[in-house]
Amino acid sequence: MQLTASDLPYVLITPARNEGQFIENTIFSVAQQTVLPAKWVIVNDGSTDDTGAIAARCAAKFNWIEIVDLPIRKERNFAAKVYAFRAGQERLSGIDFKIIGNLDADVTLDPKHFEFLMNRFQEDPDLGVAGTIFREPGYCSETDSFEGQNYVSGQCQIFRRECFEAIGGYQPSKAGGIDWMAVTTARMMGWKTRSFREMCFYHHRVLGTAETSKIGKSFAYGKKDYYMGGHPLWETVRCSYQLLTRPYVIGGVMLFAGYFSALLTGEKRIVSDDLMRFHRHEQMMKLKAILLSIVRFKKIDGFGLLPVAQGTRTAQRTADRVQQ
Repeated sequence: MQLTASDLPYVLITPARNEGQFIENTIFSVAQQTVLPAKWVIVNDGSTDDTGAIAARCAAKFNWIEIVDLPIRKERNFAAKVYAFRAGQERLSGIDFKIIGNLDADVTLDPKHFEFLMNRFQEDPDLGVAGTIFREPGYCSETDSFEGQNYVSGQCQIFRRECFEAIGGYQPSKAGGIDWMAVTTARMMGWKTRSFREMCFYHHRVLGTAETSKIGKSFAYGKKDYYMGGHPLWETVRCSYQLLTRPYVIGGVMLFAGYFSALLTGEKRIVSDDLMRFHRHEQMMKLKAILLSIVRFKKIDGFGLLPVAQGTRTAQRTADRVQQ
């Protein structure tokens, strides 16, 4: 059945900072969708390039796009994305929507991208967060990552409104991990979270390198793994694996250095104890699956290491109705 915008209305918010090189293609990529958003708020987050001017020029062609300009700021950190997103949320008053999504300003999408995702939400009432695999220069999230099909990448992360409100939305963290915390919290609360490999988007900026080198990215990712409560055993295996991938040796060494420097100095984690336990349990399940593949001489499928998590929201809602 052909999905229409009225079947499952969705809204998008795009925090954009210094994305003048990419944002025009992103806007026209959304404009070509077979199912358009009820509203798209693009938040120009204090850009010092022509991001705001390009966004305004493009938005003038579409009455469902609104531009919000925030003042220029000197500090750049991951928490700022949350504040920009919230500024976008303030412009959604009066909009009847069922789905809300974050879309980065440096991606391009297949014309049926959102039609595909809205159909997945319609089919599964337990689906709380959805997205697709993505590619960027020299990388594919389906084959080059162990995050797996239960993770939804933050560049295009789409929530059922009920789920987004239940987790309290995005939580600011200067250290990063904002998108990860949102999708992992949703899964911990019983929502199904899923990346679909049947559809793909393209990310034009190499992940995590907006203001750093690939080597610096590895060190920063190691520290972030610690901040998010990653298990030391998992991190040791992850670092060992990274020794064998580009950039060879040094990438794994820097990842190790980032994680264990934060561990040894006792830096404060950004996650709750409950979320850390949930995360570590999933990591140990992944590690077990990897070891089983090795001893059975089977190819390791990083995307399918864990089965799709089965949401429990429908069962809980049914139980609540029975009790009432």
